[in-house]
Amino acid sequence: MAVAVGRGFLVPPCALSINNKSSFGITSKPFSAQPGTTRSYTRSVTRAQLRPTWLPGLDPPPYLDGSLAGDYGFDPLGLGEDPDSLRWYVQAELVHSRFAMLGVAGILLTDLLRVIGIGNIPIWYKAGAIKYEFANTQTLFIVQLILMGFVETKRYMDFISPGSQAKEGSFFGLEASLEGLEPGYPGGPLLNPLGLAKDIKNAHEWKLKEIKNGRLAMVAMLGIFVQAYVTHVGPVENLVAHLSDPWHRTIIQTFANST
Repeated sequence: MAVAVGRGFLVPPCALSINNKSSFGITSKPFSAQPGTTRSYTRSVTRAQLRPTWLPGLDPPPYLDGSLAGDYGFDPLGLGEDPDSLRWYVQAELVHSRFAMLGVAGILLTDLLRVIGIGNIPIWYKAGAIKYEFANTQTLFIVQLILMGFVETKRYMDFISPGSQAKEGSFFGLEASLEGLEPGYPGGPLLNPLGLAKDIKNAHEWKLKEIKNGRLAMVAMLGIFVQAYVTHVGPVENLVAHLSDPWHRTIIQTFANST
């Protein structure tokens, strides 16, 4: 019987030891039996590499081997069992993370400027209904559709065939300015002006930082959506209201007063 301790376990020699060498390739030494006994045991301790998981002590599924950035074994629904689906989910999370980071930064900045009275800026959830003088709504929508559609099509084609969009002639002769590194991580002076993580294959720390901040931003966006629905004000105003009376203006009182 093997006794599990964390990620290490004790294995009796009768099962795995032959000539004082375990099947794991770890030499084991016999230890003396207690007086009065006629048997001796060999103890082999094998420790697997410790890996943090989203729930301590939980064994991650085998298809999440820790090679992906931010992989903590979280997949309770088993959505990533299929390798092709897992590749798609990785790219989808990366894109949503980046949109969420941009969204949070834009909402907080414009809301701060609006609260302190700099410029006539609408609250973030009404900004889409504002009519701008330099172009009408239909024109802006069509331009955005064309530009974003082009970029997303290029991204999808690079996902289907990695490296295809970096070939000469694939982007009006500007391929060197983009210098695609790998699917989901374009580079070059346009998209990587600071030259960070040029060796994208070994940029594990940068990838981990990005996905962590992206996940936090997605949670923050969800909080901003709920706040706007319940309080009908922006996040900065909610924060100011809470700080003005932190014991009585909390999420509990807010939800209680909204019902």
